[in-house]
Amino acid sequence: MNIGEICYISSRLFFGALASFFAVILWSKTRDPAWMLVGMGTIAAYIEIVCSVLDRAGLTKTGGSGGISMSLGAIVLSNLPAFFLTGAFMVMVVRKIRRH
Repeated sequence: MNIGEICYISSRLFFGALASFFAVILWSKTRDPAWMLVGMGTIAAYIEIVCSVLDRAGLTKTGGSGGISMSLGAIVLSNLPAFFLTGAFMVMVVRKIRRH
């Protein structure tokens, strides 16, 4: 690994951990479904970052040979943050529609 890759991985881990920390704090302070979904999306994104770093380091084996095939877990994990964020946006849209 060169210095650029180390900086890239370190910054993703640092900012992902920071965002997850504040997501957990927000989660404990609010019971709003939209914000809870945003927090779950943030935590899922951090889990995906950690798993990709472990895979890149060769400590786990999620992909196939040469990256041609992916495991179901890797596909689900990479789409989970977007799933939770979509749910949060849908909750907010429904709220706005019901108010008018």
